[in-house]
Amino acid sequence: MQDDAPPLLTEGELALINALQLQPRASWTELGRALGVDPVTVARRFGRLADQGTAWVGFSPGPRLFEQICVAFVVIDCSPGTTAEVARTLGAHPHMLTIERAAAGHDILAVVATRDLPALSRYTLDLLPHLPGVATVQARIVTHMFTEGGRWRIAALAPDQRAQLTGPPPAHTPVAPGEITPFDRALITRLAHDGRAPYQSLANDLGVSLNTAKRRTEHLTRRGLLRFRCDFARPLGGWPVSVTLWAKVPPADLPEIGPALIRLPETRNCAAVSGPHNLILQASLHSVSDVLRLETQLATAHPSLDIVDRVIALRQDKLLGHLLDPHGRSVGVIPPDLWAEPAT
Repeated sequence: MQDDAPPLLTEGELALINALQLQPRASWTELGRALGVDPVTVARRFGRLADQGTAWVGFSPGPRLFEQICVAFVVIDCSPGTTAEVARTLGAHPHMLTIERAAAGHDILAVVATRDLPALSRYTLDLLPHLPGVATVQARIVTHMFTEGGRWRIAALAPDQRAQLTGPPPAHTPVAPGEITPFDRALITRLAHDGRAPYQSLANDLGVSLNTAKRRTEHLTRRGLLRFRCDFARPLGGWPVSVTLWAKVPPADLPEIGPALIRLPETRNCAAVSGPHNLILQASLHSVSDVLRLETQLATAHPSLDIVDRVIALRQDKLLGHLLDPHGRSVGVIPPDLWAEPAT
């Protein structure tokens, strides 16, 4: 028997989530000032959301990290009756960042990240096809990431509130290959569980000084290798529909169309990919009917963009390392480890 659906997020809770999207590690005082609420109330409210798995702060790959790793959208078909079990198995893999079950066209769409192309090859060619229940595996490799889900924002704050939490973008410095150290991997693992963990807690857990934990975290964010993001149970926040649009775009138009698509408020992920459909757009929407509206908007604004397939997710099982229940709430964490040797 199906459990009763949990209550929807309130306007105050959505405003707090929006504030944390803008400044995931802001102090309770800063957040309270922007929201017009005292810091104790803000901390208590977020603590309740986190305990319920309704909202959480974790880590997200920074824009410079995408230049070092290999990311792919992986389409998986399963033997009849095995999709749920395959999704559960894949959820335990640290290279599986996001997993969703599709309404048509294929059974599972996953976002996979590895340290390089050979590692992705081993994972998608030698390991995944041999898992029980997996019938076929196709990888569409990201050739350019225009935007990823960590930049997606809801519009729950007034302009003056947003202004209090929006500062100039951080200045990124060039990154030499191989800058992610074993300590960084341990740090990222800890931040995947709690992106708001105080520096002292990070230091205690990792056996280093507070200054070391703070310095290395700031180094990774300043260099564009790490960013923080606030996620939430989207079905409970008014965004129950996730759609993936596969499109064909003349290569010469991608530099114009890609940046235009990431300015749409619905856009969650947008990337140029390998294969016959060279652009993928993933959007969060309020209703199924919004899919046609979005397609019509895209066709009108970008005549050379040819949408060849659209797939609505029936359920999202994993979101950047967080295992989700049918209502989109976090029920566990499998910290991403993009640098480990792929294994099952």
